Amino acid sequence: MISPLDKLIKSLKKFPGVGEKTATRYAFFILNANQSDIDELVRTIEIVKRNLRLCSRCFHLTDDDLCNVCRNDRREGSRLCVVETPLDLLAVEKSGQFNGVYHVLHGLMSPLDGIGAEEIRLNELIDRVRKENVQEVILALNPTVEGEATASFIRDQLKQTKAIVSRIAYGIPVGGSLEFSDPLTLSRALEHRTKI
Repeated sequence: MISPLDKLIKSLKKFPGVGEKTATRYAFFILNANQSDIDELVRTIEIVKRNLRLCSRCFHLTDDDLCNVCRNDRREGSRLCVVETPLDLLAVEKSGQFNGVYHVLHGLMSPLDGIGAEEIRLNELIDRVRKENVQEVILALNPTVEGEATASFIRDQLKQTKAIVSRIAYGIPVGGSLEFSDPLTLSRALEHRTKI
């Protein structure tokens, strides 16, 4: 029979990036924490699971009909950044460099896996661009086969609109080394070079 501690460790290992050692450390942290802290954690998890839903406009996570970004009238509604997941949206927000609005696809096209435009939020994106005064659509999708297929589909679908479709640049990260960069990253870095 499996012990409660082993069950807890096994449950914690289901979190992304959490292996045996980290799960064990988390389990012992929980064991040694104040009961009030554990009760608050459990309540918070229950509230998040019960109250969070998708924004009716951009499909980010929210506890209201519209998320904080969509409700903010100081955001540039004419610039729309397309991301795959809410985590990607948070990463762009942390950069502090984008003051427009977002559209979260919740996936990428993958014909081999049977994922087309209908399985993700692509049709809603196309409708938004056509109905709202969107001047620029910035594609912030991962440089994978699925990301490229999705970007090409979006570009083709928006050709008949007035919106400019752009793509975030990819290249060598700050502090990175050329010798450790893969050929695709180097190729994109050279292709999207800028004048200084």
